[in-house]
Amino acid sequence: MKELNRKVFITIFSIFSVFIILGITIYNIEGYKREYESVRRNLNFIEDKPTPKEFNNINNPNKDIDNMMIMDYEVYTIKLNNNEIDRIISHNNNTSNFNIENIAKSIINNDKGIKIGNLYSNGYSYNYRDNTIVIINTKNINNKLSLTLIQSLLLLIMLEIIIYFVTVYLTKRITRPAEEAFKKQKDFIADASHELKTPLAVIIASSDELKIDKKNSKYIENIKYESERMNNLIKGLLDLSKLENKVSIDNYKNENISKIVEKTSLIFESIAYENNIRINTNIEDNIMFNCSKEEIEKVISIILDNAIKHSYKETIILVNLYSDKSNIYIEITNEGDPIIQGDEEKIFERFYRGDKSRNRDTNRYGLGLAIAKNIITNHNGIIKAYSKDNKTTFKIILKK
Repeated sequence: MKELNRKVFITIFSIFSVFIILGITIYNIEGYKREYESVRRNLNFIEDKPTPKEFNNINNPNKDIDNMMIMDYEVYTIKLNNNEIDRIISHNNNTSNFNIENIAKSIINNDKGIKIGNLYSNGYSYNYRDNTIVIINTKNINNKLSLTLIQSLLLLIMLEIIIYFVTVYLTKRITRPAEEAFKKQKDFIADASHELKTPLAVIIASSDELKIDKKNSKYIENIKYESERMNNLIKGLLDLSKLENKVSIDNYKNENISKIVEKTSLIFESIAYENNIRINTNIEDNIMFNCSKEEIEKVISIILDNAIKHSYKETIILVNLYSDKSNIYIEITNEGDPIIQGDEEKIFERFYRGDKSRNRDTNRYGLGLAIAKNIITNHNGIIKAYSKDNKTTFKIILKK
């Protein structure tokens, strides 16, 4: 159910976010393009005509007011004579911190043509043609575009916060029917398992009391075998039901997980030996972890049992336990048939059996790994599996 909620949340949140980010991005791009075209247009439009203010002759009486241009940034025309500045004409009010003469000198050695550059950072743009350079002070444009970008980012953050809470609400509404159905299913499985325990116990006890002779020995053995299979299935269902309802962390204790992994691995060494398989351990000493000792033992047992059943003969199962400042890592690797590609997540689902070779004779119901995942999830950890070069690794990450 958690996985369903997570996927629904991510889907809704991603859709909303994409539209918002796309809209804000388009708005900023269009604003940039407008300023860019405005600069380009003015660089091509300014002509060498007398204007209200000339740097070389500020009181020039030959003012042509008709040729004044109304702009919100400074534009200058530089007339050259033998690559030397002859006249500097201002088409708008100048600012004291814009050193037009030095800028013009630096441009003279550049290639001719229009250069606008990045309007978020470049302080000026120019059009260098023949003996004329038109220069635009783009500082105001820089500030305007940067302010728009900052406002857009702040707006995006605000909208993302709103989207988060809206998505949480919609996720709950959308998944509520599925959650109710899932809860009913869990309750049914738990109740049915409890109800089956008593009659099954009677069947097992009765089969033990039956007298075995040549005629009925086969049938009695079948009864005992199938009863035991059903008993294991019911235990697994009850364990899974209990784990899915979560446990209180108040029941957890600070345990030496190094000893837990070492002890469990030692128990399985004899089982592995019977299957012509060895278990090697590489365990860091005295790693402490707040957990349920019994449940961690169960997880290691499930994975080791799984590794033994799927290992080639005369191979080694490697158990690693190590830690860093933040996490504890448990890795169990065996050499055998790999997990089918695409089943890496599915193998942790209840009753899922991707390996068709696991038939009824193996007494496997696809519950073990589901139980292991729920235990690790309840311990605020992650469990995953992957195969490479016929080696399969189960990796557990527990946060300290």
